[in-house]
Amino acid sequence: MLGWELPPHNSGGLGVACYQMSKALAMQGTSIDFVVPYTAEHPGIDFMNVVPATEVELDKDNLYFGAYENGTPENPEKDYGLSAMRQVQRRYGNFVEKLVKKHHPDAIHAHDWLTMEAGIRAKRVADVPLIVHVHATEFDRSGEQYGNPLVHEIEQQGLMMADRIIAVSHITKDIIVQNYNIPADKVEVVYNAIDVTDLPPHTYDRRTYNYLEDLKGQGYTVFGSITRLTVQKGLAYFVKAAAKAIESHDKLAFILLGTGEQRDELINLAADLGISDRFVFGGFVRGKQWRDAYHLMDGFVMTSVSEPFGLTALEAAHHDTALLISKQSGVGEIMQNIKRFDYWDVDLLASQMVDIAKSPELQQALKQGSKDEYTNISWADAANQMIRLYKEASK
Repeated sequence: MLGWELPPHNSGGLGVACYQMSKALAMQGTSIDFVVPYTAEHPGIDFMNVVPATEVELDKDNLYFGAYENGTPENPEKDYGLSAMRQVQRRYGNFVEKLVKKHHPDAIHAHDWLTMEAGIRAKRVADVPLIVHVHATEFDRSGEQYGNPLVHEIEQQGLMMADRIIAVSHITKDIIVQNYNIPADKVEVVYNAIDVTDLPPHTYDRRTYNYLEDLKGQGYTVFGSITRLTVQKGLAYFVKAAAKAIESHDKLAFILLGTGEQRDELINLAADLGISDRFVFGGFVRGKQWRDAYHLMDGFVMTSVSEPFGLTALEAAHHDTALLISKQSGVGEIMQNIKRFDYWDVDLLASQMVDIAKSPELQQALKQGSKDEYTNISWADAANQMIRLYKEASK
């Protein structure tokens, strides 16, 4: 298995999904060498062999070896800040090629564009099936923009060379089929899930977000999100909807947790709209702060312009939070007890937040309904699908 991150060295849901997916596969007897492009400890991972491909040591702010969102397509290698990442990818591919020569696998499972080239090289050397797992495409990551042509080219090649393709939602499958001209019967949808054993019982500490807890004590309803602050996530629409909602219902407050290139832009937008005293930007969180944030929120908002799945929605449901999810998010394909809106429809989102704030009965019904639904979504079922795909691709 070829991946780019694993907890605790992850910047988002990709690492979490790879971790929980691999754990479910291992429980069904699959032996996994999981290759990562860095050297670090992964405490608690004893169900597979984590293989470091390079001696690059990472901190949480350098996981992707440079941000490629801030350039122009005329010179992707330089302007997109991709050169450092491309060097790591080449070393990663060299390592993977040597690894499969020494330890011949039954199948190669590559996650997203970051590992597709290494997967193609390994497939050629080992002469075994290549399964490409698409958690997001460059069309998703670029939001309403075109994206990086170099990444599009890598994705096109990886999808064409794959024996089978796994998409995390039908939204993603449609992008693969329509935008990359891949036959639909080559792509299978396998939904993500959450492993509740990785979310142990938690005692909520009201002091973590004391300011917002004071507001809740005064009758305020808190809406929030935990995500990367990038154009893909449509967060400007969240801020604008928050301002509109406050016009209709004064007792609302908001929290946005995460980092990304849009951080300052979003903070300035909240200031321009006059809601800085109601909109808290809390930065990147893990562990206790992360769990406390979910417990704090009455409603979890996902305004993604294009969200292949949206694992954080299931995490929010586990922590007893009502869900407001854009229609452009894949998780909405398996969750029905949610409020849905087009990402650009700030008026509807504002109205839905006000409705939830004014109706404790509606809020509780949404919380209970989504909790009942997510408990029926299983990584074990996803693992069964993937094992079947491995076997079919090997015939």
